[in-house]
Amino acid sequence: MTAQIGLESLTGLIAFARTASLGSYTAAARSLGVSPSAVSKSVQRLEDHLKVRLFTRTTRSLALTPEGRDLQERTTRLLQEVEQIEQAAATARAEPAGLMRVTAPLPIGTHILAPALPRFRERYPKVTIDLRMGDRYTDLIEEGIDVALRVGALGDSRLVSRPLTPHRLCAFAAPGYLARRGTPRNIEDLLGHECVNFRYQSSGQALRWPFQVGERIVEMTPESGIIIDATDGVLAALVAGGGIGIAPTYAAAHYVERRLLVPILPELAVERFVVTAMWPESRRGSPNVKAFIEFLLEIFPSPAPWDLIVSQAQSEAAVQR
Repeated sequence: MTAQIGLESLTGLIAFARTASLGSYTAAARSLGVSPSAVSKSVQRLEDHLKVRLFTRTTRSLALTPEGRDLQERTTRLLQEVEQIEQAAATARAEPAGLMRVTAPLPIGTHILAPALPRFRERYPKVTIDLRMGDRYTDLIEEGIDVALRVGALGDSRLVSRPLTPHRLCAFAAPGYLARRGTPRNIEDLLGHECVNFRYQSSGQALRWPFQVGERIVEMTPESGIIIDATDGVLAALVAGGGIGIAPTYAAAHYVERRLLVPILPELAVERFVVTAMWPESRRGSPNVKAFIEFLLEIFPSPAPWDLIVSQAQSEAAVQR
């Protein structure tokens, strides 16, 4: 009599594989869109069914047992086969449809991608977008992500990448603050100003402010009375008159357009890294991914509208001077 694998066992294998790759039930649950308890119960039922321990558990961590490591290798191969079957079916279908998982850094997702998604859905109403925003490193293949937007390209041979637009950094301040304290004319003038700086959540390091001076980039880390680990938080503090700070032009442009912020030393703004779209090699033929990459090229045109807004504000300021 041939043994048949049940739906519950398949669910358990998926929950186990995602937990093993991400290291916790919570991370696996976030990736799968279910509760941590649901993931934990699925894994426990799988262990009961197989009559083996797959994890050694402590209050703070999970570690694979030897049996768990063996099963992870087998399960990974199985799920890759399933994914290839799914992608082949999607390619044959040719029409974009179904769930597509996308990830992007918070400021890019907030200021560029999320506002554009209704337009994509109007064009492809059969596609459901699951957008995940944040600076947490995501393994696209392990977490089943279809397309990721990243600042800078990562060397992963399993991924296909497409550069979209420069990641341009410029200094900004509120007109009211500059009326009180004066407008800096060079980098040295910044030392006498109140500053609001950005801190990376991933490393805890404060941003070193880059400026393009001739052929070289000059960096400085100003003394800052306010340090915030989110770009939109930095911009909110600047709009409130907190001082001078640096932000990507795509995040600051709508404040500049409403005259709530003014670019500072824009002629020294730096194009640091590139906003890049990435997707797994296995998704290359996916109609969803093809349609979404084409859409990204539309919403990240060259020249970028946010850079034009900042340049126009620079021109107006020069005329007024």
